[in-house]
Amino acid sequence: MNTQLKKGVLELCVLELLKKKDRYGYELVAGISTCVAISEGTIYPLLRRLKNDGFVSTYLKESTEGPPRKYYRLTARGEETRAAQLADWHAFTSGIGRILGGHCE
Repeated sequence: MNTQLKKGVLELCVLELLKKKDRYGYELVAGISTCVAISEGTIYPLLRRLKNDGFVSTYLKESTEGPPRKYYRLTARGEETRAAQLADWHAFTSGIGRILGGHCE
């Protein structure tokens, strides 16, 4: 998949997964990777930006498999952004579907 296209929707994917439950970075990578090939290095800069923008908050949680893990939680602002991006995504993919289906000139 085109890298720029993938980067453009990765934020929505992260916000959507965090809507379901709090997750740590590698857990987000693993969840997204079940459907779309991504590298671990692409998610951490995005998570840092989402935190700086106030879309997620973080907390540490003890792990039985090593040091404490940093978990990410969707904030109210993040939920508003997720909902807006999801609406934009549906409008965009619907329009693309019409074009590819020969309904636009």
